[in-house]
Amino acid sequence: MSRNDPFDGEVHTLMFDLYGTLLDMQGGLSAAVTDYLQEKGWAGAPESLVTTWRRTHSENSMIDALLHREHTSYREIGENALSYTLEQSGIDYTEDEVRELVSVIERLEPFSEVIPALEKLKRGYQLTIFSNGDPDMLERARSRLRVPFERIISAAAASTFKPHVAAYRTAAELLGAAPESILFVASHVFDCVGAKAYGMRSCFVNRRGEPFGDWPYQPDMIVSDLSELGEQLCGG
Repeated sequence: MSRNDPFDGEVHTLMFDLYGTLLDMQGGLSAAVTDYLQEKGWAGAPESLVTTWRRTHSENSMIDALLHREHTSYREIGENALSYTLEQSGIDYTEDEVRELVSVIERLEPFSEVIPALEKLKRGYQLTIFSNGDPDMLERARSRLRVPFERIISAAAASTFKPHVAAYRTAAELLGAAPESILFVASHVFDCVGAKAYGMRSCFVNRRGEPFGDWPYQPDMIVSDLSELGEQLCGG
């Protein structure tokens, strides 16, 4: 296979965020809550509620990282965020319902182009995953991705969520890799900023066509999806 190398041979590892980058979190959760919200008589758009749920989850994860106290599990953060979102929306719920909806995260499917792109990229690079998800949640994603990864790392190993610098440092140390030899690939601006601030290269997967923002830590690459990443790194 031909390989286009914009990094002059310095990058040998591609490190992927999981939720929203490889797995379709917005689509999967929106589909999962649709019937539930109809049964509750809620007339709003499921996608809107999921957006609020995910935004609250992200904010709470960052608060947890800033507290520098005992690390809260991703699952617990998710349950708290969903409970808050449902209450904010005036929807009555039970703890069992919240747990079941959050468990859908463990059954998310990849975006349509992800598996072929990963198969292509694996012929030229080591592939790893670094996610805020709990270790057991990440293990359940293996069967859906169907592509062997060198390593799947949870931020729990660093006892802090991304984008804290300690999270990316821990991931690089566990791989035994210099940060500049890693291209971190994510569809979230905060994740790309965090990785680049630590010293990794970064690639922004701009699935929604949104601006990156005027951060001092700009991505080394911007692609629309993983197919484009494969084309840019590995050629046709």
